[in-house]
Amino acid sequence: MADNGTSKDDATTSVSMETIVNLSKRRGFVFQSSEIYGGLASCWDYGPLGAELKRNVKEAWWRDTVTTRPDVAGLDCSILMHPRVWEASGHLDNFTDPMVDCKLCKGRFRADQLEHASCPKKPSKRPGECEGELTEPRNFNLMFKTHMGPVEDSAAAVYLRPETAQGIFVNFVNVVNSARMKPPFGIAQQGKSFRNEITPGNFLFRTREFEQMELEFFVPPGSDDAWYEYWQARRMAWYTDYGINPKRLRLRCHADDELAHYAKGCADVEYEFPIGWQELEGIANRTDFDLKAHMEASGKDLSFFDPQSKERFVPYVIEPSAGADRSTLAFLVDAYHEDPPEEGRPADDRRVVLKFHPSLAPVKLAVFPLMRKEGHPEKAMKIVEELRGHFAVQYDQAGSIGRRYRRQDEIGTPLGVTVDHQTMKDDTVTLRDRDTMEQQRVPIAALAGIVREKVAPPVSTRPLAPEGI
Repeated sequence: MADNGTSKDDATTSVSMETIVNLSKRRGFVFQSSEIYGGLASCWDYGPLGAELKRNVKEAWWRDTVTTRPDVAGLDCSILMHPRVWEASGHLDNFTDPMVDCKLCKGRFRADQLEHASCPKKPSKRPGECEGELTEPRNFNLMFKTHMGPVEDSAAAVYLRPETAQGIFVNFVNVVNSARMKPPFGIAQQGKSFRNEITPGNFLFRTREFEQMELEFFVPPGSDDAWYEYWQARRMAWYTDYGINPKRLRLRCHADDELAHYAKGCADVEYEFPIGWQELEGIANRTDFDLKAHMEASGKDLSFFDPQSKERFVPYVIEPSAGADRSTLAFLVDAYHEDPPEEGRPADDRRVVLKFHPSLAPVKLAVFPLMRKEGHPEKAMKIVEELRGHFAVQYDQAGSIGRRYRRQDEIGTPLGVTVDHQTMKDDTVTLRDRDTMEQQRVPIAALAGIVREKVAPPVSTRPLAPEGI
């Protein structure tokens, strides 16, 4: 595989969201949650392959953001936090979307996104352009509220976190002291967040329960602009390093009237999904808003004293915040590829391939016995057992070898190993490449090393800091 097998045609095969949803169900990537009870809207369960894919995406982010950097530490905060956290952060007052209702069909819509919505009864028309009358817009808080303890009263009210960032901010001093970190440095976290979206939808793209991959990078005031530009470039590169077609990726800077009240600047990494260009993650310069807000509300000192410069300051924060589910969906969509039918074959006989970067692929290697006799299955299973401790491996002996190749191509397995008559003579196997379909003979003894090299994650040679810092 050239470049770890990530080379693709200049234009990734155009694919509908319906095709991705159907493939996900059929092959075990994603299922509708509570399907046997009719499902729960915009809630999804990751199947065997989807769970592996999402874990690989999260591990790739963690490796690039935390493991390979000396200036970032990890954190895993609780979902439930003290209610005053959300008062100080502004979520109780400001974390709202404008909502309108249709008096006729009782549908609810984002008031600021009506141009993208459709009437449930007349999909060709927008809400308000049909017979239904819309209510006046009103603010709707997106946080899920619950109660802690046996008595449901206001004193016991808590919230499911709408973002993971606040857990990082309130632990700033704890990490500085325990990990002996000093700005510029970052604190990273992955975890579940919850938002009571008015109009969720489009498969994994917008859901009420989702997983975030967030970094809060604390820097001395005055260096924030350089770090802001640095993290924009770094995050864009992460997607292309793992195989996203750069022609379907762009960075969109927010206009002044789009910025959140705490942001000095913000840019979205956008991907061209089947539903159009949509946000994958945001990179924001949050200034010192968060630490100062928690200092004021808690009465605790969250500033940093630099013993070398003898200066005390409240760090500015650069925040790259990515969605694990959206990223997984983007990698799934971008990997989808259809080969034209071979000469003489029906027009609908197309080879479907998921061209994942090998390190993201849910299954790294499939092993096939050419025949169900003459010791082929036993030899193949021995190879599987030897490699299973190192890689995600599947064994498949059902159907013709061509059909087995097709099945593995459709789930994105980068390598296939076939045990045949020659294997029984000299302990070599046929190693097949998913993308080129080229085959080569390799010794079984060398197989683990060859596979390890081919499915290794990309190694970044990019600098760990902006030039001059």
